[in-house]
Amino acid sequence: MVSENPASPMRLALGISYNGQAYDGWQSQPSGKTVQDQLERALERFSTTPISTVCAGRTDAGVHGLMQVVHFDTEVRREDFSWVRGTNTFLPPDIAVQWARAVPDSFHARNSARARRYAYVLLESPVRPSVEAHRVGWVFRPLDADAMRAAAAHLVGEHDFTSFRASSCQSPTPVKTLAPVGIARRGAYWRFDFQANAFLHHMIRNIMGCLVAVGQGLHPPQWMGEVLAARSRDAAAPTFSPDGLYFLGPVYEPHWGLPDRVPAYDGLP
Repeated sequence: MVSENPASPMRLALGISYNGQAYDGWQSQPSGKTVQDQLERALERFSTTPISTVCAGRTDAGVHGLMQVVHFDTEVRREDFSWVRGTNTFLPPDIAVQWARAVPDSFHARNSARARRYAYVLLESPVRPSVEAHRVGWVFRPLDADAMRAAAAHLVGEHDFTSFRASSCQSPTPVKTLAPVGIARRGAYWRFDFQANAFLHHMIRNIMGCLVAVGQGLHPPQWMGEVLAARSRDAAAPTFSPDGLYFLGPVYEPHWGLPDRVPAYDGLP
């Protein structure tokens, strides 16, 4: 039920999942073909008032989100489940609100995050993807797990990641802290898990390009350390496809009481 005379604006956090194939990334653009544009239009139709959202981490065109988190302030009072179901009524089928929570005014979707998590899902097969097209990356040459793990170890910790930074990156610093990269295989599918305090524009896709090059035997594992030390984008491999990249969501302190995963996590290889 909507309160006719709300005392003051309240802050809400939402968890959003989306298939990024049809969109020009997360951030609102004049084209209107972004996930943020779709979400804010749906929120406005549901609440009958304009709503502007702040996200935990922007994603590029073609990149998927399993648990993007946004916050916004509103004077509209509705139950959490109403924000979920009502907003989803006005969203396209490839975007869905997963949960809604009232949060203190001190919560900030981006600034309160301690880390961000991504997964890259890669199909190793002589034949390109079909049913999973745009949802997995693809390689047709066999990959060496041990070589890729040895290469990834060079990236762990605090480093200047300029070599893996897109020219359009707007981050004030290329220095980020990367946790150990998880690399696992299940059948024909590889999964690479990344967590860092923050990521540069195209950082994971550029790292993936290098990991695949090492995995295919085009470079030895120590080459990754040389690329990192070069602090030059020219030293790294080409940017890998966005198709298999998933934003798993931010990591918040437990006291905020927000979910840390959604059911779609279990659908990834």
